[in-house]
Amino acid sequence: MIPHALFREIVVMAWETLRSNKLRSALTIVGVVIGITAIVGMTSLVRGFDRSLRSMIEELGPNTIFVAKFSGLSFMSGKDFVELLRRPNLTPDDASALARLDEVRFVDTMLGGGFDVKLERIHYRGERTKPVAILGASEYFAEVGFIPMQAGRFFTATELRHRRRVVVLGHAPFQSLFPLIDPIGRKVRIGGHEYTVIGVMGPRPSPGGFDAGQDDLAVIPHTRYESQFGLRVTRGHGGEHRDVTIVAVPREGERQQALDEIERVMRIRHGLRLDEANDFDLVTQDQALRVWEQTTQAIFLGLVVISSIALLVGGIGVMAIMTMTVTERTHEIGLRKALGAKRREVLWQFLIEAAALTFAGGLIGVVLGAGTGVLVHFVSGFPISLPWWSFALGLGVSATVGIVFGMAPAIKASRMDPIEALRHE
Repeated sequence: MIPHALFREIVVMAWETLRSNKLRSALTIVGVVIGITAIVGMTSLVRGFDRSLRSMIEELGPNTIFVAKFSGLSFMSGKDFVELLRRPNLTPDDASALARLDEVRFVDTMLGGGFDVKLERIHYRGERTKPVAILGASEYFAEVGFIPMQAGRFFTATELRHRRRVVVLGHAPFQSLFPLIDPIGRKVRIGGHEYTVIGVMGPRPSPGGFDAGQDDLAVIPHTRYESQFGLRVTRGHGGEHRDVTIVAVPREGERQQALDEIERVMRIRHGLRLDEANDFDLVTQDQALRVWEQTTQAIFLGLVVISSIALLVGGIGVMAIMTMTVTERTHEIGLRKALGAKRREVLWQFLIEAAALTFAGGLIGVVLGAGTGVLVHFVSGFPISLPWWSFALGLGVSATVGIVFGMAPAIKASRMDPIEALRHE
């Protein structure tokens, strides 16, 4: 090992050498700066979005079960999209059958979501909203989605059964039509039909906290939805229906039993044999989180590849500059060795110069990456996370790049013959 005093002297010499060649040093570390900026900046944004989305998924509760024609689980498993489209649509009768299960506490039936979204303007006197999503749902819509009610109430089972023209407004159309007055009891028009406003939903969560149109909606009884907007010409069990999203909430402590029973009932209703795979998806909170984890892993892999290219370019630049430096300082190397400098001391001097060069680039990259994340958060409100390990990783990787790519020039310098080096002009 090198004595502490000698090591400090080598560090000082390396730093002075870099200071005397500011422009060349700066150009050398551009690739390293870009790579570390990408690592730190993108890590802060991806982790911030990850926390926001996880929080939103977890708000749905660990026991909520989604029954869908297909979902992200099917895509992640590599199933053919055309085959997924050929699956039978879910129907209100499917939801009714699931609601009769002893293991299920309640079931929400929703029409007009996903690919089947229905956009309409809502009119009130002389005012109108932009096109918003009109959803048909059961009386449990707000409860299964953990959506707070800002005013009024949700419709009842009686109103659902009798197809009452009642509507619960999302937060956006409420603010657009009734900014200064109480909307409860007011008459609005949706697609030529008059509805009575009975409730207003509070703001809904969204990934990253963005305004992604999550509040641009209004909810009416799904029985009224079928009457007004008709039925999609897709035959399923019990007739022709629009595709339905079903959300089931099992009784306390019976999630697995509910999952098994829901799967059994749906297989029977779809006429599947024992050797046939499910033609529907069952999605729970933990499954949704696993899908998102796979997505973030792919994002980070892409980030690593992009950053590695920049770091490779920076490393090659360091190797080229250090090789040039060794050649320029051949006489100095010969003089040091003639005065008693050992091979390892010369090796360490050039390695430290290379590491200091890239470490400085890493430090600049960390500052720029963190600053980029903070700026994006300040301008757009995008959530960010700046973990300490991302800074340590950036600085560690940058210094490692200098050591790895500076090794060859350093070895070349340490192996020089002092007599030949002193003769060099």
